[in-house]
Amino acid sequence: MVHYINNDQQQSKQQQQQHFSRRLSWSVVCGLMLFVLGLISLFTGHVASDLDWYSHRLVNPTSFYYSYKLEGSSRAPIDIWKSKFSEFYYQCSERGPCFTTAVREPSSNGYLLIATSGGLNQQRTGITDAVVVARILNATLVVPELDHHSFWKDDSDFPNIFDVNWFISTLSKDVTIVKRIPDKVMRSMEKPPYTMRVPRKSEPEYYLEQVLPILLRRRVVQLTKFDYRLANDLDEELQKLRCRVNYHALRFTKPIRDLGQKVVSRMRNMTNRFIAVHLRFEPDMLAFSGCYYGGGDKERYELGEIRKRWATLPDLSPDGERKRGKCPLTPYEVGLMLRALGFSNDTHIYVASGEIYGGEETLQPLRELFPNFYTKEMLAGEELQPFLNFSSRLAAVDYIVCDESDVFVTNNNGNMAKILAGRRRYMGHKRTIRPNAKKLSSLFMARDRMDWATFAKKVKSCQRGFMGEPDEMRPGRVEFHEFPSSCICQKPFRYSNVYNYNDRDQTPKQGPNFAETKFAQR
Repeated sequence: MVHYINNDQQQSKQQQQQHFSRRLSWSVVCGLMLFVLGLISLFTGHVASDLDWYSHRLVNPTSFYYSYKLEGSSRAPIDIWKSKFSEFYYQCSERGPCFTTAVREPSSNGYLLIATSGGLNQQRTGITDAVVVARILNATLVVPELDHHSFWKDDSDFPNIFDVNWFISTLSKDVTIVKRIPDKVMRSMEKPPYTMRVPRKSEPEYYLEQVLPILLRRRVVQLTKFDYRLANDLDEELQKLRCRVNYHALRFTKPIRDLGQKVVSRMRNMTNRFIAVHLRFEPDMLAFSGCYYGGGDKERYELGEIRKRWATLPDLSPDGERKRGKCPLTPYEVGLMLRALGFSNDTHIYVASGEIYGGEETLQPLRELFPNFYTKEMLAGEELQPFLNFSSRLAAVDYIVCDESDVFVTNNNGNMAKILAGRRRYMGHKRTIRPNAKKLSSLFMARDRMDWATFAKKVKSCQRGFMGEPDEMRPGRVEFHEFPSSCICQKPFRYSNVYNYNDRDQTPKQGPNFAETKFAQR
């Protein structure tokens, strides 16, 4: 009995030793591999790409990105022209293998008419969501009708702004789209199209339960005031469809594209890189905000009269709204922010705007901070003549130039700002600066009590997290049009790429202390 026990113990010890030796040999192999990789990294400055990728796969690859961000990079100077992490992301909006081909017109559940609402970019969101709703309903979409009755008073139709044939053909595998309802269908209808308005942010289930039965019964349904009528959070395939519509199918007409590219080329002929600033500072927008901009009794009276147009607007505290970050920055404040971030006064800027409250007097401080100041009116001149009576076509030219700029800056959180921010993320995380209005407002109010160096340091601190870095937003926290997370994929992250990037000279040469001089005068 003891003999058997001893034999069992000896066998057990042998098995443990063999297991230990196997673990030890594997550990030695891993250690040698890491040692060799370390030597390669030491002498070549990087690790072999495949081994680097597989080693990163052993842990959460994004942890390298975030650990790098935490290990001091938040204190390092930001490249104000380009994100060092943008190369690790790419667009991925292709349809998946399970996303079936669109139902053809004769087999669809009926025809969906869409009446959009608002200005160019608000209507863009409506068109994008209209395609997705048509897909949900298995309906044939009729080319959406644009809004002719909004504040913008533009009677342009879809084919005047967007390339309609490109729109239809690009989406042919996703949704069947026609330019109009066939005459034989219209003649066969006993009643006119059923018109309804769906609640904002409606879930797909709402359309299936409330709209589809009517569509099946009446064959044609029209949805009116169609802007933001579809939920923000959808199935991933439907989100990717949103991206295919917004970033690929909605192409401007050739005359608009040609003029937009001419303006971009004229900016590029003067400088290698430029900033596009989208300024919303129209009188009605300022009146609606309830904010005060320092214009005294004249401003209070003029904006107060405009504000009376909206009977339901509550009385607001201008100081309270500013402290809450609800007031758009003035052109001068935008200029101060940019100079404080490190853009020199020889930087070329393109300003996209409508009517500016106060006109040239309001713009003059920005011109002084950035003398290389340009607009579409300055660069296109007579070529703009065919567009002058059409606000949406003019806005489309600005859209193209802002999209093509190296840096995009906005003083507001409107539709164009959100849609361009989303597009620029999708197109490679091009630098997009959003003012941290809540923190900047108190800083601007206290600017007379600090020198320029202190002010600039505080502005840079305030703008951390508002410079268009890939990790600034979390999916679902903002509108999908502003952060199309389902359509942006991440590449493997490597330390060496960031280190090589950091070796570049990224700090722009500072021009004369013009900003400091003007800052001291005001």
